[in-house]
Amino acid sequence: MKQTLLLLTFSLLLITACTGNTDNNQSDNNSYETTKKMVTDILKTDEAKQAIVEVIADEETQQVYVLEADTVNNAVQSALTSDAGKEFWTKMFTERDFITSFSEAMVQQQEEVLKNLMNDASYQEKMLELFTDPQMSQQFVTVMKSQQFRAHLEETIEQTFESPLFQAKISQLLVDNADKLLKSKEESSSDEEDEGEAENDEDN
Repeated sequence: MKQTLLLLTFSLLLITACTGNTDNNQSDNNSYETTKKMVTDILKTDEAKQAIVEVIADEETQQVYVLEADTVNNAVQSALTSDAGKEFWTKMFTERDFITSFSEAMVQQQEEVLKNLMNDASYQEKMLELFTDPQMSQQFVTVMKSQQFRAHLEETIEQTFESPLFQAKISQLLVDNADKLLKSKEESSSDEEDEGEAENDEDN
């Protein structure tokens, strides 16, 4: 299942990237839109995300990567450096839905790598030694106070705000909070009406 998902995704990308027909722009555009939707839908599924993680971690797959690295590398480079490939990827990475799905898929892999490192005893020991080293601590303080670091931090924050994934999460958070606030007001208004009706009944 996991290999099928990856092969399907990769095949769709290569086929569309390698297929170019300047005499039929409408057909090319339809092919691009169809492929983009299929790839985006696949990347959004939990099965696809899990499959990517499992395939990368699979020992047999890693051996295949090593044995066929040159072949795969040449094929990918050929597809990506062609005019049709450049045009395809340029379009793909300007589409908000695709960027969001692609970023989410990569985030999960990065989280898995970080979790594995954090659970590794030798990695923990090295990190502990690093942070308890007085000289390193002083360097951290010096770097954090430098103008260059502050400029880099500002740039990083700006890039984060401009990230489609971050913007999508913030938008969803605002929508959720607005819904909660609206429901809270409606419930409060309903309670006040019920109390008013109860007081009128008592007066009567």
